[in-house]
Amino acid sequence: MERGKMAEAESLETAAEHERILREIESTDTACIGPTLRSVYDGEEHGRFMEKLETRIRNHDREIEKMCNFHYQGFVDSITELLKVRGEAQKLKNQVTDTNRKLQHEGKELVIAMEELKQCRLQQRNISATVDKLMLCLPVLEMYSKLRDQMKTKRHYPALKTLEHLEHTYLPQVSHYRFCKVMVDNIPKLREEIKDVSMSDLKDFLESIRKHSDKIGETAMKQVPGAQDLVDFSPVYRCLHIYSVLGARETFENYYRKQRRKQARLVLQPPSNMHETLDGYRKYFNQIVGFFVVEDHILHTTQGLVNRAYIDELWEMALSKTIAALRTHSSYCSDPNLVLDLKNLIVLFADTLQVYGFPVNQLFDMLLEIRDQYSETLLKKWAGIFRNILDSDNYSPIPVTSEEMYKKVVGQFPFQDTELEKQPFPKKFPFSEFVPKVYNQIKEFIYACLKFSEDLHLSSTEVDDMIRKSTNLLLTRTLSNSLQNVIKRKNIGLTELVQIIINTTHLEKSCKYLEEFITNITNVLPETVHTTKLYGTTTFKDARHAAEEEIYTNLNQKIDQFLQLADYDWMTGDLGNKASDYLVDLIAFLRSTFAVFTHLPGKVAQTACMSACKHLATSLMQLLLEAEVRQLTLGALQQFNLDVRECEQFARSGPVPGFQEDTLQLAFIDLRQLLDLFIQWDWSTYLADYGQPNCKYLRVNPVTALTLLEKMKDTSRKNNMFAQFRKNERDKQKLIDTVAKQLRGLVSSHHS
Repeated sequence: MERGKMAEAESLETAAEHERILREIESTDTACIGPTLRSVYDGEEHGRFMEKLETRIRNHDREIEKMCNFHYQGFVDSITELLKVRGEAQKLKNQVTDTNRKLQHEGKELVIAMEELKQCRLQQRNISATVDKLMLCLPVLEMYSKLRDQMKTKRHYPALKTLEHLEHTYLPQVSHYRFCKVMVDNIPKLREEIKDVSMSDLKDFLESIRKHSDKIGETAMKQVPGAQDLVDFSPVYRCLHIYSVLGARETFENYYRKQRRKQARLVLQPPSNMHETLDGYRKYFNQIVGFFVVEDHILHTTQGLVNRAYIDELWEMALSKTIAALRTHSSYCSDPNLVLDLKNLIVLFADTLQVYGFPVNQLFDMLLEIRDQYSETLLKKWAGIFRNILDSDNYSPIPVTSEEMYKKVVGQFPFQDTELEKQPFPKKFPFSEFVPKVYNQIKEFIYACLKFSEDLHLSSTEVDDMIRKSTNLLLTRTLSNSLQNVIKRKNIGLTELVQIIINTTHLEKSCKYLEEFITNITNVLPETVHTTKLYGTTTFKDARHAAEEEIYTNLNQKIDQFLQLADYDWMTGDLGNKASDYLVDLIAFLRSTFAVFTHLPGKVAQTACMSACKHLATSLMQLLLEAEVRQLTLGALQQFNLDVRECEQFARSGPVPGFQEDTLQLAFIDLRQLLDLFIQWDWSTYLADYGQPNCKYLRVNPVTALTLLEKMKDTSRKNNMFAQFRKNERDKQKLIDTVAKQLRGLVSSHHS
């Protein structure tokens, strides 16, 4: 029962819902009826709903029918009116259609014109918009075109400024255009292009100044201001500005300094043949000066591209390399004129760089080293000059035939001789041509030394000291060696040696005039504490002594040559009556030789004469006692005695003045006593007085006497040469043996 009540309740509820839906359908717009109907179909009682819907439709139909029946006549009247209206409407339609056709026909062109007008208006709007946009884009394009023109004309710094304006001012206004994006993307490339192009210009600049640095240096070395004006520095400035703007200044500075260091090393590398010509040195210096003129200008016209520390570092390197190169190459130079020109060039080089503020003291210190080398080259040159003078001299007194010639010689050499001045022409100076020539060449050497000291910023004392030291080397080494070489020549004659002694005597006297000459050109008095003295006196004395010794040696050699002609017959039995021919010739030679010694200092001539006589006596003694002469006769001894007497006669004749009495004869005293002993056969006196200070045969040595006696004893035995004594042969031999025995006793006692 409860179930029946529940079913009844559900049915009532459904019916009420259907009624609501129907009311909603009746009152709702048909466009919104969908959801309402959907609720019906969502339920399970749509069949009952359809029944109620049909019932509701029938009810409405009945109401409509009732309404229509009530208004029927009016409806009929309305229909009738409508039919009338339909006819009129048809007419109106036809008229409208006709009017429309006419209108369409008439308005077709207007439509076309309107369409064209529409298109024109559209195009006008587009053009206007385009113009507006172009007005925004044109400045960008103009700036870009300007940028390209600036880059094309290599105006890189303005181009960079234009690029900055383009990037930050113009492009942001039109950034939505594709071409602008292309430009924006291209800006870094343009910056790099500007950097690369400006760097390329810098490289060209660096290459240009490397090639033209010698021209720049040459102009600066001429002390012409504005040598830097020969260079267009704008590529450096542009590149520096560009890199500074781009934030890469440090990169640029490092690159510039690195490249210039490389160029400095190339500039400082001298050519291998630089020492051959002055132009080689000049080009080397020009390049260095040119390099530092450029760097000095860069230092003062840019802010920090190079700094003083960098310049000082480069200069220190340049200074050390330059000095090393000059030391090496100048050492090859053997021409003093080239060394002097080099010195002047170095001074100009140093003075030029000093103007630009570079310290050059080391260069002047090095010039003092080159001064020593210059002195050496001068010494070598003057060695050749002296050699030529000495080789070409005739070693004869200078003859003069007129007062003019006399004054000319006196003007060349300081010589005064009152006696010579009084003599009539023609007359002769005591010295030969090489005296004034050597004297003048010494003065020329002093002038050459003075030339080097110019512009070296030296004091007068330093110049004087330099000249004196160099001159001393010239005198004590160069001239001394030249004189010694002449004196030691194999073919030198006694006449030449005598003239050399005379010449060196006069040159020695001239040394005081050389002192005065140096004093006059340096203004430093010789009494100054640190003044070096000239050693010329020693040089000429040494040369003179060497010449004297050579005279003595030469005389002895000549004597030896004559003695080689001696041809004694040691076994002769004939008694000669005159001296040997070779000895007569030898004495004649000595007389003529000593006659030439008249201009020599007295002691030299006396020493030479005494030396010759002693050597002759010694040689004759050796000739008599030499081992090859195993036997000799009294006849040979008599001939030998004649030759010794000839020598003694020469000594007595006074071949050289100044000897006292028989001083020169004493050279032959040993021979004389020995010969007297044998020829007079005065053995009793010799043996009795031997050892006493006043003995007659004091100079006869028992060894010498025994040697000679042995030679005669052998001939006595074989040839009976003692028959002239008219004694028994046996007694003679016994006497010789007895004398020989006593002599041996003396020899033994002497040795013990």
